Amino acid sequence: MDREIVERVARAAHISLTEEELAKYSQDLTDILDYFKILDEAPDFEGFGVNPIEVADVVREDEPKMEFDPDELLKDMNTYDGYVRGPRLS
Repeated sequence: MDREIVERVARAAHISLTEEELAKYSQDLTDILDYFKILDEAPDFEGFGVNPIEVADVVREDEPKMEFDPDELLKDMNTYDGYVRGPRLS
C-alpha cells in the first residue's frame, strides 16, 4: 500500500505516526492485500460438501409455557389492576 495513503488515513483518524511507523504499516498493509489476492485465486468449493461444520436447522420450536404463577410473582409488589406500579416520573 502506498505510503501516502497510509499517511492520509492516519491524518483522517487523527493518529500521528513516525516515519518508521509509516513505512512499517505501509509494508504490513501491502502484505495483507497480497494475501487477499492469493485467497481470491483459491478454487471455489461451494457445493462440494467440504464444510467442516454441518449446517442444519438448529432453531427449536417455540413452545409457550408458564413456569411461574403470575399471581405468586405479583403478590409482594405494589400493583394496580394487575400492572406493576413504579415511582412517579416528574
